Amino acid sequence: MRRPGVGNLPPESRQLYGRQQELAEIRRLFDAGARLVTLAGVGGVGKTRLALRAAHQAQPSFRDGAWWVELSSLRRGALLAHTVCEVLALADQTTRPMIDVLADYLVGREVLLVLDTCEHLVHECALAADVLLRAAPGLRIMVTSRRLLGTHAEQPLTVDPLPVPEGEGEGAACGGADAMALLADRAAEAAPGFAVTDANRPALLRLCRRLDGLPLAIELAAARLREVSVAELTEKLDDRFAVLGTTDEVVDGAEPPWHQALRTAIGWSHQLCTPAERLLWARLSVLVGGFDAEAARAVCADARLPGEAIPRLLASLTDKSVVMWEPTGGGERYRMLDTIREFGAAWLRGLGEEPVLRQRHRDYFRALARSADAAWMGPDQVAWHNRTTTEHANLRAALDFCLARRDGPSGQQMAGALWFFWYACGFAKEGEYYLDRALDLDPAPGPDRAKALWARGMVGQTVGDMDTGLRLVDTFRKATAGEADETAPVAAAILEGACLALSGRQTRAAEVLDTVPRTPPLPGRYDAAWSLVQVARSFVHIQLGQVAEAAAVADGLCAVCDHRGETHARAWGDYLRALAALALGRAAEAEAHARAALDGKRRIRDSLGIAMALEALASATLASGHAERAARLLGTADRVWQTLGSPQMGAPELVAARRACEAQARQTIGDATYEIAFRGGYDSGPDAGIARAPYTPGTAPPHPEAD
Repeated sequence: MRRPGVGNLPPESRQLYGRQQELAEIRRLFDAGARLVTLAGVGGVGKTRLALRAAHQAQPSFRDGAWWVELSSLRRGALLAHTVCEVLALADQTTRPMIDVLADYLVGREVLLVLDTCEHLVHECALAADVLLRAAPGLRIMVTSRRLLGTHAEQPLTVDPLPVPEGEGEGAACGGADAMALLADRAAEAAPGFAVTDANRPALLRLCRRLDGLPLAIELAAARLREVSVAELTEKLDDRFAVLGTTDEVVDGAEPPWHQALRTAIGWSHQLCTPAERLLWARLSVLVGGFDAEAARAVCADARLPGEAIPRLLASLTDKSVVMWEPTGGGERYRMLDTIREFGAAWLRGLGEEPVLRQRHRDYFRALARSADAAWMGPDQVAWHNRTTTEHANLRAALDFCLARRDGPSGQQMAGALWFFWYACGFAKEGEYYLDRALDLDPAPGPDRAKALWARGMVGQTVGDMDTGLRLVDTFRKATAGEADETAPVAAAILEGACLALSGRQTRAAEVLDTVPRTPPLPGRYDAAWSLVQVARSFVHIQLGQVAEAAAVADGLCAVCDHRGETHARAWGDYLRALAALALGRAAEAEAHARAALDGKRRIRDSLGIAMALEALASATLASGHAERAARLLGTADRVWQTLGSPQMGAPELVAARRACEAQARQTIGDATYEIAFRGGYDSGPDAGIARAPYTPGTAPPHPEAD
């Protein structure tokens, strides 16, 4: 069964002009058995828009969806597989290499992957494509790049500029008129009321030819029509048409003849900017993956570029199509097309400001990480989750800068502050990558290194690497010995105790966790640790059969979290309340708590918590006499576990509970009915599976912010 709409393709916000021949060729290549199609061409020729239209057209043909992977902001090829996994929501909880995780996931699936903007990662993309295509017969890959990947499976399709009509009369607009149509449309956007007339048609045609039909050059020129006439615009371009620097954008070994038009259009747009606009353009180039006005002001403003001028300058650059404005649910954001940003980056290097601006960028996002860490256990937790996820590309770029500069202290401070991002938000494998490298850069002791060590151990828990967590406990305790911070020993206790609990060593785990006071310590660098200890402590009580104690600890945890307005640990408290209620035979109460846990985990997109809450809900639903519903929930849970790699984290007690639930459901409704219900939950996917799970009267409704 085909399921149109599966995937994450961005919406097509603007009309695509022409490209019917290219779209037909892409379809022909895939229909003929091509597995890797590369759309190659210079910057600004429209590869991304073409790929997006082709992907939307092909999407219904892929049972498991079409997935868009934006790579322009990725600077380290080592994180390529991580980035693809993030798009597919594979928050793998194992120690396997991510490329293996990705390959295993794609086996047996029919998927279209679109890797957009690959020219700076050609080698890495080629290697990944080879591995994935060998592993997954149902996989097809479409690539956009200024350079070919050079693999044996690659089918190249050169994307040329839009055709420009011949002649100058009205009939000229009828043949090969794609460039003309694009210019007319963008001109109407820039200058409302603009229309193609007999009087301006010759000048428009001349302008299209002067720009060789290159879409980005046409759009930049059209943005100027709010200020000057078509005739003036063409004359100015004629005067300025000269090569403005060199480029490495080469297709098939030579620079295309139209590339001069692009460099001229960008350079000319740059020259028509005011000095302040040029400077902001250059400085904005250090921001990647989008940015908001606050980041632009913090990174770009100084004595030469006052902060109060930034909003006005941003608006002006947006009017000139240098910056793209993007309203989002979290507020207004901006971005720059890669070709435009590269021009600004070259200008920034020419000004000698690149090191200073990259340092400012690092400082701003390091401060943002620290602010998020400080606020994580409070009422703004969900907002900080959303903000750090939105700024993922910039956070990654700041960490990359630390590694490139071999700045271990800054890297440790930032990677350690982002512990919650790695641990609770589904980016554990990336956290391992940055924490390991930052720790290797500088062995000097200090509080930032200690925080990074603790973060590394906690991240190890989420991927099932208990050995690393236990190995780091003594190192962490030595690193924090003598500190007045009351949260440090609590952090050591959760690091050791949780690793022991998840390894099945409950008695020893209880001894470690019981060293922590029953009331929260004074605020410190590890404020989340006390709440996480209560989670582990309640879990251990459950496994040891001490149900009343488990319920009391979970109740106390929920009360503290409610006082703080916190979500992540509170959801774990609800999960443990559900387990305790199940053990006491209170099915309806267990179902209500499990739904509350599921709601909280969905608010911060905690896949691990979602999977565990779903299984608790399945057990509670089964205990309420609804075995078929339970089977559907187990199917949905399995779909989530598959993105995590290690069902039930390998914890013996959790594995046993899952098997017991399945066995009882099968016994109640029979294998055939069970399989149908289970497959229904699995195939519908997590969001639909959770939404379709019927509510038993008396259970808690979902939180309004869950969706």
